[in-house]
Amino acid sequence: MGEFLRDYLIREQATIGALVVFGVSRVIGARLACARGWRISAVEKCFVAAAFLYCLPQLFDLLTHITSFHAAAAELEGKVAGCAIGLVFAPVVAHKLGYE
Repeated sequence: MGEFLRDYLIREQATIGALVVFGVSRVIGARLACARGWRISAVEKCFVAAAFLYCLPQLFDLLTHITSFHAAAAELEGKVAGCAIGLVFAPVVAHKLGYE
């Protein structure tokens, strides 16, 4: 039992990883959009698509591998939660920094 990670640990690690990746990259994307005159709505759509692609491998594992169902489900839940939190709160940070 000691060699397997519990589901909540997998979920937490995936959440924090996705939160950092999408939170920081969304703020950097807002900075680049501000500097180059791009529309923020287009940047937001690109990041939503990137979040979907980021979660796609775990979704594929969940649908095809029944034996590792719990690990894939926990990692998918964590990634989806982290992406959602990062993409919801990153515009607030970017706005406070003056990029939006």
